Amino acid sequence: MNDLRIAVVGAGLIGRAHAAVIGQTPGCVLAAIVDPSPAAATLAAEAGVPVRASLDELLARDRPDAVVLATPNALHLPQALACLAAGLPVLVEKPVAANVAEAQALVRAAGERGVPVLVGHHRAHSPLMARACEVVASGALGRLVAVSGSALFAKPAQYFVDGPWRREPGGGPILINLIHEVHNLRMLCGEIVAVQAMASNAVRGFPVEDTVVVSLRFASGVLGSFVLSDTAGSARSWEQTAGENPAYPRHDDEDCYLVAGTRGSLAVPTLRTRTYPEGSEPSWWTPFVASRLEVERADPLVRQMEHFVAVARGAVQPKVSARDGLANLRVTEAIAEAARSGRLVEIGAAP
Repeated sequence: MNDLRIAVVGAGLIGRAHAAVIGQTPGCVLAAIVDPSPAAATLAAEAGVPVRASLDELLARDRPDAVVLATPNALHLPQALACLAAGLPVLVEKPVAANVAEAQALVRAAGERGVPVLVGHHRAHSPLMARACEVVASGALGRLVAVSGSALFAKPAQYFVDGPWRREPGGGPILINLIHEVHNLRMLCGEIVAVQAMASNAVRGFPVEDTVVVSLRFASGVLGSFVLSDTAGSARSWEQTAGENPAYPRHDDEDCYLVAGTRGSLAVPTLRTRTYPEGSEPSWWTPFVASRLEVERADPLVRQMEHFVAVARGAVQPKVSARDGLANLRVTEAIAEAARSGRLVEIGAAP
């Protein structure tokens, strides 16, 4: 079987990461880089592949087997639609679209065309998350009752100098960072049906929030809380605890999620469990059996690309479909609305 020829559209940070991962993944090769910037020409020359100024030029001249879209959010829908019209499987970076309405349009188009769309929520391919979901599904924790989570980290001042748009509405941690957490929470506890939130910009004073607290209700009856801040001197965030991205310092003694059931709890990503002995009555007087589960580490971006190759060949269905991407975006937008309005926001079933 010939290697799958994958073009990467977008030569920014995540586009370069995808291009590098393609080079590490059996069964696929980088076909082209698409971006009008000088940096794209340099990246393409280093990889020994063509550079194209636009997706239209790529589709007219090269016809790859699949496409990765690592472009600004506003381009996701038109570019994904162009790929679907050409019959090309596509990996769309998160969020799947700029807003819920555009995500709904992409879901409809993918269904009508019958062409697979994988959304780049790469943590869905994390061995740590897979093991955590296995523990929950096994029933070892009993019936789930609550989940708490955090994404507490400090973005340096240069982050806002490099991207002044991050100071404005739409550029805060709710819409930039929280969507990752929403997908993880949905994987662990199921669908989120209602949210409340409070936000503050007291530290930086930008028009956009820097700290948020969220309450969540899941369809299963589980209740959750989440605290998010991009100005907190803390290591309790996924990137700093999971150790899957070498760009961040790793803190093995910290967790960012705790999932609690009637018979025990699981801390993630350390995978520390505390459960009542089999046959015992749950009670705060009963000592727990404590353990720390082992898992074989792997780079989620590499695993995601391996999965995308299988998706593009028609061997498997997308682990994170366009509909999943829509669900994540619906919850994230609901949290932003709850923080703005100060009211409970119900999240109905996706149409």
